[in-house]
Amino acid sequence: MWRGGSLGGDQGAALEGTSGELGGQGGLGLGDAPSLLARASLPIVPSWPLPLASSALTLLLGALTSLFLWYCYRLGSQDIQALGAGNRAGGGPGGCSEVGRLSSGSLGDPGEGPRAEGLVSRRLRAYARRYSWAGMGRVRRAAQGGPGPGGGPGVLGIQRPGLLFLPDLPSAPFVPRDAQRHDVELLESSFPAILRDFRAVSWDFAGTTPLPRGWSLPLAPGCYQLLLYQAGRCQPSNCRRCPGAYRALRGLRSFMSGNTFGNAGFSVLLPGARLEGRCGPTNARVRCHLGLKIPPGCELVVGGEPQCWAEGHCLLVDDSFLHTVAHNGSPEDGPRVVFIVDLWHPNVAGAERQALDFVFAPDL
Repeated sequence: MWRGGSLGGDQGAALEGTSGELGGQGGLGLGDAPSLLARASLPIVPSWPLPLASSALTLLLGALTSLFLWYCYRLGSQDIQALGAGNRAGGGPGGCSEVGRLSSGSLGDPGEGPRAEGLVSRRLRAYARRYSWAGMGRVRRAAQGGPGPGGGPGVLGIQRPGLLFLPDLPSAPFVPRDAQRHDVELLESSFPAILRDFRAVSWDFAGTTPLPRGWSLPLAPGCYQLLLYQAGRCQPSNCRRCPGAYRALRGLRSFMSGNTFGNAGFSVLLPGARLEGRCGPTNARVRCHLGLKIPPGCELVVGGEPQCWAEGHCLLVDDSFLHTVAHNGSPEDGPRVVFIVDLWHPNVAGAERQALDFVFAPDL
């Protein structure tokens, strides 16, 4: 059956409904114009509440983010402001260790005077801008002058690093060999090559002739050194003359090669020579001694504990403890010779090493 009339009727009803909604039940007059215009405009008014809520949420999140960034900045600023007090309490270089004197080369006398304090502060500020403080609790406390040089004496007053004391670091005058097993075994296996290099650069050490090329002025009477790395800087001419020792250094995993606390080289102590009561600059490093020539009468006392070297074997020393080195042998015994390398303390984490390498970089 044809349903055209029905379709037309439906359309008519729809149209009638629309006109009825717009015009009411009857004819339109001039008096109805305002009401008609108001009712006709209702469907095109946008729904404002949802966009307003979204904008408010965005503003709130932005404000919270800004507040968080300001809080982080304030924390970093407080750490940097506290650094000066820690450095002043730590004093000067704290005496020289057997190799490198602290060997801070381009740092001058770190920890002394406003210039050095300002320099370290700028490095810390630059590090904070580039990286984060995640995993840096001990470094921040060291900058604030925590227990140790900045907040009282160290362990029984015999551990007094002159520049940087990293708190909560396990401390003992002598460190077990297993703490740096890889590097210890590598150095001991390189003993023949390192000894051969020393013989190639050695001299009579009588003091009657000018110092040969590469040898440093005596740290004390009867104490000489030839450094392959000084204050984190490679000494190219000395490295070329000692290829076996240089090759061994390149294979080490924890050598402080990019830090002003890092030194490596030959240390010679003549009979009768003595280095009294010294402390290294930091407890963040361990000084590895490989015995090359050890005559009778040589002794090393660290933190009140005596030890002695053995040819071809390594001894790990925390030189931030008060230590004394002496050669009590006769002139016929000849010099005591050790190869010394500065390694990271095994309990200094990777993030802490990265920060300390940045702050105490050799380019300071």
